[in-house]
Amino acid sequence: MRTARRRRGRAPVVAVAAAALVPLTLTGCGGSAASDSAALTIQDYYDDSHDPIYHACAETVGVPIAINHVAGPGLIPKVLQQSSSRTLPDVLMLDNPDLQQIAASGALSPLDDYGVSAEGMVPAVVKAGTYDGRLYGIAPAVNTLSIFYNKDLFAAAGITTPPRTWAELRAAAERLTGQDRYGFAMSNVNTYEGSWQFLPFMWGNGGSEQDIATPETEQALRFLVDLQNDGSISRSSINWSQDDVIDQFVAGKAAMVVNGPWQIPTLKEHEELHWAAFTIPTRAATQTTVAPLGGEVYTVPRTDNQARMRQAGRFVKCLASPEMQLESARIRRNIPSDLKVAAEFARSNEVIAPFVTAVRTARARTAILGPDWPKAATKIYSAVQTALTGKDAPAEALRQAQDQ
Repeated sequence: MRTARRRRGRAPVVAVAAAALVPLTLTGCGGSAASDSAALTIQDYYDDSHDPIYHACAETVGVPIAINHVAGPGLIPKVLQQSSSRTLPDVLMLDNPDLQQIAASGALSPLDDYGVSAEGMVPAVVKAGTYDGRLYGIAPAVNTLSIFYNKDLFAAAGITTPPRTWAELRAAAERLTGQDRYGFAMSNVNTYEGSWQFLPFMWGNGGSEQDIATPETEQALRFLVDLQNDGSISRSSINWSQDDVIDQFVAGKAAMVVNGPWQIPTLKEHEELHWAAFTIPTRAATQTTVAPLGGEVYTVPRTDNQARMRQAGRFVKCLASPEMQLESARIRRNIPSDLKVAAEFARSNEVIAPFVTAVRTARARTAILGPDWPKAATKIYSAVQTALTGKDAPAEALRQAQDQ
């Protein structure tokens, strides 16, 4: 789950771009020539940096394509309108938590009808793309959360290894907090972004979105309140997006920050900043980090043209091939969805390795509640806000939010 501002410099292109870029020289996706000469329509909320992959698969499948980039916030309203007017594209990209809603409407066709399989992929990727027992979407590459840290500040504070438990994280944050600098930063904003950032602490401690008013989730929320009370987290975190958090890190005003691999290009722009990443700690060393799965899935909408749906299925199969997974991961700074491909990617990219580790045990946000996930997300960020603003203690904040 990334915020829109990091796409700056590449404004979304809301236009058809069938031949805007030279296709990549990539092979191995399978497929055959299309019998219909009309362009296959692809709809996403990316910018044009991903278009070479689309053109490579178009060449492999043997179809001309028309690409429509839609601004992120407008994608789902547009899809719902297209579904109503029966004008859905041939290939539709969705943020993975939105798949359940669209699949439940009957607008999508199962991918196994076209020989698309999620075999070998991260379990959370399969969960994210599955509705009612069938695979409707597949993510070539995904993302999740870890913690970036300033290596120079760690060394100055005498911290030789990244924290592995909450107690170690709290102690490190206290040592790293100084004048005009917080030891730890994360987004606790009152949107789904705030819930997304809280999930590793809640899930890693055994909390569940089915009922957030539990001791496990209270411990997670209490941990954040304690960090704030220590002065290690800014009271302004309730207003910070993930991009605001990374800006604090770049400016030297935060020593550790929760964020995702999509921020790596921004960090690399600052050669003076020496940084690395580690997986988000758990309360106890025996627990396993469980971070949320981010990333987009590709689907084949139901249209009146079965031949074009089969072409679309071959196109999606190409996008999910190992070669295209690696290329997508490179372009989007994501993690390949296939476990073996992800391991290969980690070996060749040291800074991405902690995110690969986190993806292996990541969880899809819709894995338990399906289309009802947004209701739970609202309860979560509401409780976090209530507790961090001091309106209620964590237990009461969670109880009230659960009863909403």
